[in-house]
Amino acid sequence: MKLVFVNPERCIGCLQCEFACAVEHSTSKSGTSAWMEEPTPRTRVHVDPGPVMGTSFPSRCRHCDPAPCQQVCPTSAITRDAEQDLVLVDPQTCISCAMCAMVCPFDALTFHPVEVGTEVRTVAVKCDGCVDRVRRGETPACVDACKVGALVFGELNDLVAEGRLRGSGSVLAAVTAAEASEEAVADGPTAAWRSWGAAASRVESTATTVGGGSR
Repeated sequence: MKLVFVNPERCIGCLQCEFACAVEHSTSKSGTSAWMEEPTPRTRVHVDPGPVMGTSFPSRCRHCDPAPCQQVCPTSAITRDAEQDLVLVDPQTCISCAMCAMVCPFDALTFHPVEVGTEVRTVAVKCDGCVDRVRRGETPACVDACKVGALVFGELNDLVAEGRLRGSGSVLAAVTAAEASEEAVADGPTAAWRSWGAAASRVESTATTVGGGSR
């Protein structure tokens, strides 16, 4: 089953995912006119500040299984799509009791006015995994908009394997850089002094061993 995977270390806080999400959930699907719609389309993904100043990460619904929000919903407005394995909210059934928001461990649910039939109601709003796009074989809007790989879409095992390869590559690059730095130091103006120090240490070690053996 494909899902959206987050690489928080790659996020640059550009908010393109938020913009793309809001446009995707608008009536016009147009970035130039969506902001004029009533009610205003809302993003389902939120870029939050990271643990260190200057960092950020995209936060979205994890579509938990089991999903606490689904378990506590008194009207069964929150269900799971069996085909795509996504947790969805039915605005027709939602009564805005906020029970789902209280139990969500990722603060993924918000409440905004949306068009429900012929009226506008305030209901629970959350990431729906771009279920309509996925059913058409397309990539979720947030992933399509992200240009730095902070959001990727694919099979979980494939994404985990890719992450491990990327991590191994980073370690290898760091080791290579460290070795290059050591070589640069070895060839520097203090190389002779360092060599003398190493030789002196070996002589001292040998003398200590011989002296100890003679006692």
